[in-house]
Amino acid sequence: MIRKLLKAVGAEHDRALRRMLAVLVAGAVLQGIAFALLVPILKALFGSDPGSVWPWVYLLLGVTAAYSVAYYVSMRLGVDVGSALSKSLHQRLGDTVSTLPLGWFGAERVGQLGQLATKSVMDIMGVPAHLLRPLVTTVVTPLTVVLAMYLFDWRLAIALTVMVPLIVAVYRWSVTLSAKADAGRAESRSVTGGRVVEFAQLQPVLRVFGRGESDGLLDDALRTDHAASRRVLAATVPGLVGLSVAVQTTFTVVIVLGVYLVLDRGLEVATLLAVLVLAARFTEPIAELAILGSTLKSATGALDRVIALLDEPVLPEPLTPKELSGNEIRFEKVEFGYGDSSVLREVTFTIPEGTTTALVGPSGSGKTTIGRLIARFWDVNEGRILLGGVDIRSLAGADLMSRISVVFQDVYLFEDTIEENIRLGRPGATDTEVRAAADAARVTEIVDRLPDGWSTRVGEAGASLSGGERQRVSIARAILKNAPIVILDEATAALDPENEQAVQEALTTLTADRTVLVIAHRLHTVMRADQILFLDNGFIVEHGTHPELIASKGRYAGFWAQRDRARTWSLT
Repeated sequence: MIRKLLKAVGAEHDRALRRMLAVLVAGAVLQGIAFALLVPILKALFGSDPGSVWPWVYLLLGVTAAYSVAYYVSMRLGVDVGSALSKSLHQRLGDTVSTLPLGWFGAERVGQLGQLATKSVMDIMGVPAHLLRPLVTTVVTPLTVVLAMYLFDWRLAIALTVMVPLIVAVYRWSVTLSAKADAGRAESRSVTGGRVVEFAQLQPVLRVFGRGESDGLLDDALRTDHAASRRVLAATVPGLVGLSVAVQTTFTVVIVLGVYLVLDRGLEVATLLAVLVLAARFTEPIAELAILGSTLKSATGALDRVIALLDEPVLPEPLTPKELSGNEIRFEKVEFGYGDSSVLREVTFTIPEGTTTALVGPSGSGKTTIGRLIARFWDVNEGRILLGGVDIRSLAGADLMSRISVVFQDVYLFEDTIEENIRLGRPGATDTEVRAAADAARVTEIVDRLPDGWSTRVGEAGASLSGGERQRVSIARAILKNAPIVILDEATAALDPENEQAVQEALTTLTADRTVLVIAHRLHTVMRADQILFLDNGFIVEHGTHPELIASKGRYAGFWAQRDRARTWSLT
């Protein structure tokens, strides 16, 4: 655990933690010495000259005073290190999350990150403040006692030494027994956390369908979490019992051997009584380990999960970033897949600077993946993506993202005001620039009818606005960013006619004189594109303008005819 803790705290707090460990070890050794001094004190009291006990008493008082100082210092250091560790871990987690590939973030990560940033960090924070001292004591103090026993009776000392591997083996067995169950509980809690957030966010949908007070997925997650907690408890009990039995067996062996030595080998009764007291001091800290076992496992599991996130591979940044000289986008034999599933195969195309390219194709053909690869949500498996003639992997991440605006179909707004959600596109923008972007995206007409105007808070994820209104705020944000490359991913797919017209007008402003990639199912939105790429099963199977592709009577023409017929459908 200590090695994992040193890895988690990072170089910033490494020295403070090591200093605390040194003080803890010194305190544990002093405690062991204090226990050992009980032997000569008891031998003197039961011997022929009880007055000879005073030098040993004075020495015990000195060791006890030194131990008290070490204990006080370790407690102060534990609180300080624990507090600093909490702050450091949150910062390190935040820094790591900000450098992970954007494709890493999925719905299941909400619960995981929530658990890491709250419970896991709190569990780790408690290690230096509350757990390190008893952990070090349960290891160092008994070892000190065993070494001290060799000074008084080597035979009893050997008996204790022989029993140590048994105690260690039983403890390792108990840890192994419950580790898998504990990992399962952590996973179920992450899922449950995500389901709770989902349950809160989807209340409108659930209530419409009469499920406002019940959600099968959340209920299942809660039941799974309850079952996982029961498995942890069931796996922990045998370990606790086993360790207690091993400790008591050790003490029993020392008693039996001591009695034998007194009866047949001339061991003094006073020495035996003193050594038994010392043996009790040996077993007492180890017995505490059984009580600490569950807490230690939870803290160790939290450390493993935090370290796993800190070790997640980030998108590599170039040592010497290259400069861009244009905004042309070119794919060269790009291949990409999620895990073992291939999504794009030998994809090659060019989007000339200042032109609009439309991506069309059936669902699941890889259209959205192409848009996200341009924004470097992930790195390609094969081939390369060039921006202005430069491989995007050779560009600084901040430089790449400063040149791209993305408007997604599913818009997320922060729980802040409309103005601040727009300003996110360029935090340093003036109020005049924010208002101009809002005018261009037709957000001003939304603001004018709200009682708090620009100070209106949009609610969690923008819940107080309609889908079309959220989309207009998103487009205003993109207009304010003023990036030369725009990626539109199904930006009008789910809008009503009125909002779609407003959003289309805003998009016209956004895409003027820019390099644009449009991903759409509604084909009338791509008719005026400079080129259309038809994607199917990961391949570019057709490309050209709308009239050219219609005239060729290929896949695109069939796709267009099918969508055109769908416009005449009606319910009867």
